[in-house]
Amino acid sequence: MLSYWEKQHLLQYDVIIVGSGIVGLSTALSIKEADSATRILVLERAIMPTGASTKNAGFACIGSLTEILDDLTRMPKEEVVSLVNLRLQGLRKLRARLGDANIGYAENGSYELIAHSNANCIERIAEVNALLRPLLGMDAYTVDDSKREAFGFSPTHVKHIVSNNGEGELNSGMMMRSLINLCIAKGIEIKTGCEVARVEDEGSHVNVIVKHSYLNTEVAFKAQQVAICTNAFTKHLYPETALHPGRGQVLITKPIEGLKIKGVFHFDEGYYYFRALGDRILFGGGRNQDFEGEHSTEFHYNPKVQDDLLHKLQSVILPDTPFEIEDWWTGIMAFGDTKFPILKQHSPRVYIGVRMGGMGVAIGSEIGAHLAAMMA
Repeated sequence: MLSYWEKQHLLQYDVIIVGSGIVGLSTALSIKEADSATRILVLERAIMPTGASTKNAGFACIGSLTEILDDLTRMPKEEVVSLVNLRLQGLRKLRARLGDANIGYAENGSYELIAHSNANCIERIAEVNALLRPLLGMDAYTVDDSKREAFGFSPTHVKHIVSNNGEGELNSGMMMRSLINLCIAKGIEIKTGCEVARVEDEGSHVNVIVKHSYLNTEVAFKAQQVAICTNAFTKHLYPETALHPGRGQVLITKPIEGLKIKGVFHFDEGYYYFRALGDRILFGGGRNQDFEGEHSTEFHYNPKVQDDLLHKLQSVILPDTPFEIEDWWTGIMAFGDTKFPILKQHSPRVYIGVRMGGMGVAIGSEIGAHLAAMMA
């Protein structure tokens, strides 16, 4: 049911990228920056990025103290340093490409709340600082207990405050809008509402089959190379991919009069995160309360996790402070047995860059650059 004109001029590209989130658009930009003549199409199944690129909390982070300490129990020191460096380089590339003003980047302070039960982690700050100092050129973490009273956190639940030096925050909506605008300015095409049914590497080219819901048929786009950047949803195309989805529940309060909190915060090995957005609190996480239940690509709410978030918001973050919830949403991340992403050539003309481990904002730009280099 396609016309002669459509078949001749609207279906052929040099590169097709599946997924229009941070990694997909960053890959497209890196390819275009290397060769401006490359004709690139980005396909997105929904009307906007669906997974976590616009569902996150907007943290420009490289890892909290307790998260790094947990990593050191699971991997060699060299791999931990490599992982932190990947995040650091990714954030630098993102900021350099788009500009701080265009992504709402700011450094209003980044902190970790340390519970009484985990207070012994403070004894290892010097060790971790020594490990990361060659990368950062400064101490990654310092104790700043004066902030506990200044921000109004419950002393019953919070023993120490650790400052995560060198981390910042950004506006996820502004970031994605800037990525989209830059792609369009460079001639990269983005088609939304295009659900990819399958990808066929024919050796001489790749067919990307998209469902055409209006005509009730399939449309075959053709490219010389294809990049799969669908993160948690990759198993829909390649079921054997070594990843599992991790759903994140997020809430935002209505404006709170006299809110003392400023900056971004983590606690419990990064499983919880919150930040001040003006006079509101954005708070999310808690998948560690129900790992099995949150291994899902469905955008549903988990009452167990929601109740946990509300309890911690009331008892830890805003004790004795009235608040109302304005909105809830969920995002879908991708995890695996290692925190390193999957970056590989799947077949002669198909490449994969997925499994961001909940750090897509930090590493997405760098993974896009690595994927583009592989394809070159």
